[in-house]
Formats: sequence, C-alpha cells, structure tokens
Amino acid sequence: MAPNLSKGGANAAVVVHDGFTDSLISLDESTFTINDQVILSEVPANVTAAPSPYSTGEKAAAPYSVTSPGCFVGFDADEASSHHVAPIGKLKNIKFMSIFRFKVWWTTHWIGSNGSDLERETQIVVLDKSSERPYIVLLPLIEGQFRASLQPGVDDFIDICVESGSTKVKESSFRASLYMHAGNDPFTLVKDAIKVARHHLGTFKLLEEKTPPGIVDKFGWCTWDAFYLTVQPQGVMEGVKGLVDGGCPPGLVLIDDGWQSICHDDDALTTEGMGRTSAGEQMPCRLIKFEENYKFREYVSPNKTGPGPKKGMGAFVRDMKDNFKSVDYVYVWHALCGYWGGLRPNVPGLPEAKVIEPKLTPGLKTTMEDLAVDKIVNNGVGLVPPELAEQMYEGLHSHLESVGIDGIKVDVIHLLEMLCEDYGGRVDLAKAYYKALSNSVKNHFKGNGVIASMEHCNDFMFLGTEAITLGRVGDDFWCTDPSGDPNGTFWLQGCHMVHCAYNSIWMGNFIHPDWDMFQSTHPCAEFHAASRAISGGPIYVSDSVGKHNFKLLKSMVLPDGSILRCDYYALPTLDCLFEDPLHNGKTMLKIWNFNKFTGVVGAFNCQGGGWSREERRNKCAAEYSNVVSSSAGPNDIEWKQGTSPINVDGVQTFAMYLFREKTLLLSKPSDKIDISLEPFEFELITVSPVKTLANSTVQFAPIGLVNMLNTGGAIQSLEFNDRAKSVRIGVKGTGEMRAFASVRPVACKVNGGSVRFGYEDHMVVTQVAWEKSSGVSVIEYLF
Repeated sequence: MAPNLSKGGANAAVVVHDGFTDSLISLDESTFTINDQVILSEVPANVTAAPSPYSTGEKAAAPYSVTSPGCFVGFDADEASSHHVAPIGKLKNIKFMSIFRFKVWWTTHWIGSNGSDLERETQIVVLDKSSERPYIVLLPLIEGQFRASLQPGVDDFIDICVESGSTKVKESSFRASLYMHAGNDPFTLVKDAIKVARHHLGTFKLLEEKTPPGIVDKFGWCTWDAFYLTVQPQGVMEGVKGLVDGGCPPGLVLIDDGWQSICHDDDALTTEGMGRTSAGEQMPCRLIKFEENYKFREYVSPNKTGPGPKKGMGAFVRDMKDNFKSVDYVYVWHALCGYWGGLRPNVPGLPEAKVIEPKLTPGLKTTMEDLAVDKIVNNGVGLVPPELAEQMYEGLHSHLESVGIDGIKVDVIHLLEMLCEDYGGRVDLAKAYYKALSNSVKNHFKGNGVIASMEHCNDFMFLGTEAITLGRVGDDFWCTDPSGDPNGTFWLQGCHMVHCAYNSIWMGNFIHPDWDMFQSTHPCAEFHAASRAISGGPIYVSDSVGKHNFKLLKSMVLPDGSILRCDYYALPTLDCLFEDPLHNGKTMLKIWNFNKFTGVVGAFNCQGGGWSREERRNKCAAEYSNVVSSSAGPNDIEWKQGTSPINVDGVQTFAMYLFREKTLLLSKPSDKIDISLEPFEFELITVSPVKTLANSTVQFAPIGLVNMLNTGGAIQSLEFNDRAKSVRIGVKGTGEMRAFASVRPVACKVNGGSVRFGYEDHMVVTQVAWEKSSGVSVIEYLF
C-alpha cells in the first residue's frame, strides 16, 4: 500500500499510512514497552493505546514498515466529568526532562527519574535513552473540548489530567489525549512528535511553515523598564534619540503598557487611569476606549506644514519615523482581553462585556503566587463574549493601523481557561479568541506582526499559532527580585536563561523564540547580552533614557540598527538536556546554534537559584552558586538541525575561537576543551569547519568579527577559489575580522583594495570599516 501525502505544509514531512498495524511503543497487558524495555509499568486496564497513522522524516518514504514510531494514548472513566485525573502507568528509574507551568503564564525546565518527580501542569516529557531504549516523548494534546497535561500520581504513577474548564462540558471516554513517540535524537524526536500533532489536530502551523516578523533582524528598545506606566511621547522621543546619538539606532520601538485609555470600575470614564502608575495598580483596570490615552492623544507635532496628522498617536509615530530613519517598526502592547481587567462593561463605542470571576484550575492553584493573578482573580475580567471577539480586535487594531502602528505585543494570553465556564470550556473559548486575533493580525499587521507573551501553555501552542510566529520563551527579565531578595539581582538572571533555553525545545516548533528584553547597565548585562546574541531571536533592551552601556550594545548592534542573528534558535546541548543547571552546583548551561557558515556554543554558569517544590516558588539557592566546570567541542552543535543545516560530513578539523579569552584552538570533531566559569559568567565559542584548498596545503576557516558577541554571524558569504588559491568572504558589520589560516596570506584585499593585515597565532587579522550602502564588505585572502 503506497502512502498518502497529507495536506500539511511542504516543510512538514509527515506521511499518513493507512496500513500501520503496530507501534514501536506497545501496550502489552499492563506495560508500555519498546524493544522489550519497560517504559511505564502497572498500566491500569482502562488505559488504551493505538498506533499513530503518521510517519515522519526521511523514513516516511516507501517502502515503509508497518510499525508506527508513535501511539496515541487515552482512557475510559466510570462517569462523564469536566475534569479527569487518570493514572497511565508507573515511571521508575528513567531520567527525564520536562517542561511545566511554574506560574500561570510561564513554564520552565524540570528533571527527575520517577513519576513522583514530575510537577503539576507538565506540558511535555522526554525520557532519556539507554543502550537498548531510544528517547521517548510524552506529549499531552487537545482532544475534542478537553485539554491534557501530565502530573505526579501516587507511588510513582504518571497521571494525565484532562479538563474542559466548564462543568457543562463533560466526557468519559478519550482516545488521543496523549501522544508517545520514539526516536534516536531528542531534538528531532520532539520536532517529529509536534509535526504529528500538527497533522492530527489541524489547528496550528509549525514555525517552519511561517515567516517571523521583520523585527527579529532589528535592534529594539522597549519602554517598560524605562518608564513603566508613566510612558509618554516626549520621553520616547528622547529615548530613541539617545540610542541613535550613541551609535545604536533602534529599528524597533515597542511602546509597552501605559498608552491605553483605562480606569478602575469606580473611576469616572474621563480619568483614563491618570493616577494609576504604581506597579500592579493598573491590573484591576479595564479598557474604556480603543484610542490612545490623553498622553499620546494630546501630542502636538512640531511639523506644522508637512503632510499627515498634526496631533495624536498618528502624528507621534510619523514624527518618530521621520526624525529617526532607523525606526522601521513601532509596536504597542495590549492584553489578549483588551487590558489586564478586560473591557469595562456598558461603555459607548466598545463591544459588550461581562465581568467574569476567574476560577483557577486545580493545577494552577499549585503554581507560584503571582501579583497579576491575585489582582485579576480579585477584580474579575471584563470579557467580551467569543462571538464578539472579532469586533473587539477589529476596533483596536484598525485604529492602531490607521495611526501607523506596525505590530502588537499581545500579553496576558493564558487567561481564558479561568473564564470559560459559560462559553463552552477552555478549548472552544480559546479557538474563538485565537481565530479572531489571527484574522485581525492578517488584516492589519501583515499576518505576523505579533509578539506573544504570557502564553506558555499547550492551549495556546496547539490553538493559537496558526498565524502568530514570534513569542516569548521565558518569564520576564527581572532587574531585581520582586520578592525582595537582594541576591535575586543575580540568580534570577540564571533562571531566565534556563527558562528560555529549555522552553525553546518545545515552543520553538510553534513560535520563533524571543528571549525578552534586558537592560544594558544591569550587573549581569553582559551575561544576558551573550545569550541574546546567539539566541537566534530579536535583541531589544529596556534601558532607562540616557542610561546605556554603548560598548556592550555595539557588540550586538550594527550602525544601521540591524543585528547579526543566528540562522536557527538556540537550544541546550545534549549533555545538559537531562541535568539541572540551576541548583545542583555542577551543571553548566550550554546552548548551541549556528550561522550561515559557523556554529556557536554558549556556556553559562546559571547556578544559584530556581524552583522550590516545597515552597512552590523560585528562590535563592546560594549554596550552589560556585565555580562550575564543563567541556565543549564541535559535537556539541547539532549540525543537522534547522532548515539550512551546515554540512560537516568529512570535516576532520574545526577552528574554535573563544570570545572572552580571545584565543584560537584547533579541534577534531570529537575533541573537547575544558571550561571553568565563575557564577553568572559566560564564554562564547565560534566553531568553524576547516577546509583545505585543493592542490594545496593551505587550511582555512573563517571566524568573523571578534568585536561582536555573535562573531561568526558576520560571515554572509564564503567562496573558495582553488585555482587562484584565494578565499573571498562577505562580512557584515565593522571591526576586527579574523580568520584561521595555516600559512600567512600573500595579500589581503577589502572591497578590491589591498590592505595591511596582521598574522598572529595562525589568525589573519584585518580591520573592516562600515560599508554604508549594504553593510557588507568583501575580504579576499590570497595565498
């Protein structure tokens, strides 16, 4: 029987087979096994398993096995209910990594070896391999009107929690609430499992099927930490001017919370939240009009004769773009429900809304205490009914587009599950809202002009990413600990790194990972900058006006406001995937990524604080904050991943350049170098395949601009001319360009002209000026 290609995107290599009769993962009486190895034992009799009809990757082509790489798991309950917790088997002595919700809005990494080690609200579990057992992923799904997660049961059982969110939506039988998939590579495994989910559910698109917004390639400035709720036009203008004058012009300006017309229920509509400027005080407020508040509405343009509006947000946006030519994008913030407290009911010009009292699910009640949740639960949310959600977004977004806004940051996303009792449950309410949001984004913001935030849950990933392509993958950048721990200035930064790196394993299949803003003057600013530079996502800061570390910023930002972005998104290296880089005192966080012609490994000492199961919060763990040692090498990079992988087959030698030590080492593919880092310190290693010119003994490898954190990102083109014994490299940026060469070149040329160059420690050193027309200079090495 020949396979039938499914109707998914061209990049989603999933094949539907009608002839699968078995799965690599089998349920034999009371045990889930693979290769005769036990995965889960004592599986209750009410648990069901069926082979997946999907095959993925290269092995999807015929001829194919009748054995599926995965299976769908369900269960039968005695009674119909809106909330089920069902054991699916015991997990004993198999290391796992998982992603769970530690806050209502945010997820993070967690490890263990037994079912009891799991956390509530777990979104994905990956089981480590053994000599006879491959990696296995457990992926909770959406089934009908129900959404699933995993949690610890009694005596090392893994329980599946399946809930509709509404007592009016009940079911007793489930057949595909969990998907299990086996594979030999954990990164490909997760990707393949989510490809299967994409075709099984048909409710979202994979990242590889979409295009991120242009802001990912621009340096940005966000107003949040600079102003908080006191943001106003003159301050924004001064902030942009300061960055431009300092040589780091932003391409993105993100106007965060503080621009909207809001008020408390007991405020007069005319107050527009004028006195609500303290942190948290805005959260009970509700939206009272789609137009901007008085601060931006009363802006008057000094340009009296030019075209366009002379007053208001439209005049402000136009003036900012006219005054600062680097600013290509202006985004503004808003919450999924309009504002933190939704819309105020009975306000002329707004769709109808009803204040709903949020109800936390049992799983959410075990998450970390959160000011936003407390405020929202205590004051309710003015919810626009789902049939009018399109009207709300149309009103808001059509106005924003009319005043020149290019995109939006949609925050407070994972709120609907608390409000869904009378609206068909969490799945139906989410579908309606995400469909309305996606349609509006297509109509007003080019289909992808969105940053998703506070969205870390599988409802959003499976139902909200049909159009949305860019999203935050970590909790907020906290300058200090909001709980008051002075050490939080440091250990919370390590938490942030770990959130982003590990969450990307899961989320990076749906959305392009955004590691959030940071401040360039923070004590850990360089630590943050190094991670952002190789994250593959956008780079933006929230510096206060006039307070910048321009030396640091210029190691990420080019003179035209663009950045050297990696071609993929950063992920943890295999050797720390199943380890604890926050509070075991020994594991170093290592992440990998690659550019067009080079790979990069980032090493970070994040030890010193994180999740406490006992206290149900993040807390300091100073006893683990010490020097950490590890090793790194070319094999830490997953060269075959991504849409444009670098072919290193047959490469015998790699040149490795250490950014902070400024040294070059040659390495075989399997070689490792030792690294030791003080707390909250880092090292970045550019890894470049060495090539020998034909009919020559000359070995060569480009390194990049060593003044830039993502050194290898500067290499835009690479051409070997064996006949002329020369190498031509296109370099984007300005500064000190280095390349490995086994012998000194006869000459070097930049843009066709001979230049002086240095040769030290087998590195050719040239200085590159900024090429104004394209930003790219061509360097030629002649041997």
